[in-house]
Amino acid sequence: MSNALKTTLLLGLLTGLLMWVGRAIGGPNGLVVALLVAVAMNFGSYWFSDRLVLRMYGARELGPEEAPELHAMVRELAAAGQMPMPRLYLVPSDSPNAFATGRSPEHAAVAVTDGILRILSRDELRGVLAHELSHVRNRDTLISAIAATLAGVVMMVADMARFAALFGGMRRDDDRDGGVLEGLAMMILAPIAAMLIQMAVSRSREYQADATGARVSGRPDALAAALEKIAVVSDRVPLPANPATAHLFIVNPLSGRFLANLFSTHPPVEERIRRLRAMAR
Repeated sequence: MSNALKTTLLLGLLTGLLMWVGRAIGGPNGLVVALLVAVAMNFGSYWFSDRLVLRMYGARELGPEEAPELHAMVRELAAAGQMPMPRLYLVPSDSPNAFATGRSPEHAAVAVTDGILRILSRDELRGVLAHELSHVRNRDTLISAIAATLAGVVMMVADMARFAALFGGMRRDDDRDGGVLEGLAMMILAPIAAMLIQMAVSRSREYQADATGARVSGRPDALAAALEKIAVVSDRVPLPANPATAHLFIVNPLSGRFLANLFSTHPPVEERIRRLRAMAR
């Protein structure tokens, strides 16, 4: 199954979960309010995410005169991907990582850490930059915002239902039809399911960015080698990242080997490397 189809199915599953939650609480009013609030929150996050994230990590913009080789590399990759040249930023951290942000290819920014510039070869860094530009090209920021909106509504409505249940506000007329059991299942399981689906969307987009970036750079093996280096070093030198922005990075800065892959915003690095090396062959 292609990653694009998988993403579509996962978003459809989130929509279906939202409809089930709306029916379970017995009325459209609360669902509409939660939807409007979640859309407003995620719209603001989507529109201003680049400035907020860059400021959060203390990133400073790199001009062409300060990093001419990096600018030339990104300009070449952007031209190969038929997209505008993004702004480049440097994050002051020894942990090797990179991320892309921005609401569209015309308003994009790519940030790299001091650490990643030190440990990667030119070809490996080129593969990482191609991966990040692929996120921009594939409009993954928009897709992530849609997934976050749907998951956020599910969680909000479940919270509203729990609050209503404390004060006896849940419907009683459906008891004979299992309405109470359905309500309990919705309050407990729906937020967990929404979170897992949202994470699955994020993992699917990482696979897609790996594949697109490998095609644009022409060196899947270099990107695989870069992921291997980043994973090893970032385990020893972690990046103090905010969990809300962990999905942006090329390798999850929060995921240690003790975390189950099911609860990670990124697919296993080993599987990503295997797929890239298969592309290279």
